[in-house]
Amino acid sequence: MTPDMTQAGTRPHQPTMIEFLNLKEVNQTHLPQLREAIERVLQSGRYLLGAETEAFEAEFAQYCGVPHCIGVGNGLDALHLILRAMDIGPGDEVIVPGHTFVATWLAVSQVGAAPVPVEPDPHTCNIDPDRIEAAITPRTRALMPVHLYGQTADMSRIRAIADRHQLKVIEDAAQAHGATHHGRRAGNLGDAAAFSFYPGKNLGALGDGGAITTSDTALADKLRKLRNYGSAIRYQHDMQGVNSRLDEIQAAMLRVKLPHLDRDNAHRAEIAAQYLHDLNDTPLVLPQVAAGNVPVWHLFVVRHPERAALQAQLQERGIGTLIHYPTAVHRQLAYQHTALARPPAPLSEAMAAQVLSLPMGPTLSLVQARQVTAALKEILQTL
Repeated sequence: MTPDMTQAGTRPHQPTMIEFLNLKEVNQTHLPQLREAIERVLQSGRYLLGAETEAFEAEFAQYCGVPHCIGVGNGLDALHLILRAMDIGPGDEVIVPGHTFVATWLAVSQVGAAPVPVEPDPHTCNIDPDRIEAAITPRTRALMPVHLYGQTADMSRIRAIADRHQLKVIEDAAQAHGATHHGRRAGNLGDAAAFSFYPGKNLGALGDGGAITTSDTALADKLRKLRNYGSAIRYQHDMQGVNSRLDEIQAAMLRVKLPHLDRDNAHRAEIAAQYLHDLNDTPLVLPQVAAGNVPVWHLFVVRHPERAALQAQLQERGIGTLIHYPTAVHRQLAYQHTALARPPAPLSEAMAAQVLSLPMGPTLSLVQARQVTAALKEILQTL
């Protein structure tokens, strides 16, 4: 899971001809409805756990094809609370991708368990199912695949592995709103799923927000308590919970955008198809879509050994890019005190050194996409 605008390829205050993602434009397309939604919340006088949150939870659960959605404060909290609700903690291990945003690992660390990284599939950048079973130990409690860049992990094989070893499957679906695997949407592929509504996501709020989806009623009931101080009835606390609630204004914003999600994802697919067509004969390593998957192209990520030069020259031509993610998680300072600090992870490290995210979003035009690919082709001839 991952914020979308952390490693900018543009210099501060320097305007770009083609921005990586223009959130102002994205929200302008919904401006009248967003204002109406804010007014609706203001008129209600209810700002937490009210009608907007309840309605959004029902609508998003239906969209994902599950009976339960629990709105929470952000995507990291969603992962953390799932682990807590499953009673995963100290002494336990959770298998995670080696190539992902740090939040995936942090959620495991926060409950006192150990994240156990597995290298990515070099074609999809998702966790490699062929490497998972070798990482399973008697302490393993769950598998936590990430649907990276908007393409689901190989959930059929991952679920089969989990079933053989009696493990839970937790989807990190922070980048995959609407993505499908053999016809089933992300959020309905594991025992529970965590979503982020960070503003730059395919379904983005106007601030932080997150949600958990599940078909497990007992788990959902526990999660509703955990997010609200361990309470289902005011001043009655059944467990030591936290304060992590999707607020009414953000829920209202998401209700405005959810009906447009499939349309926006379809436009992203058109942009991705243009990129794939135009860049097919270049030395770039292009993303590949696994059989049975329909990605939502949260990000369009290419790889090249001369990434720094490529990014710099794109910037000179007014094209913004980002890097998701420039440092492998096991090399982050946050994990240097642990046994995970320097495992052999050549694929994760190579991806961190080579990945580059091209402009992508619902307001990017096909004309702009062709401008990006034309610039890339010219630059690549000189590298």
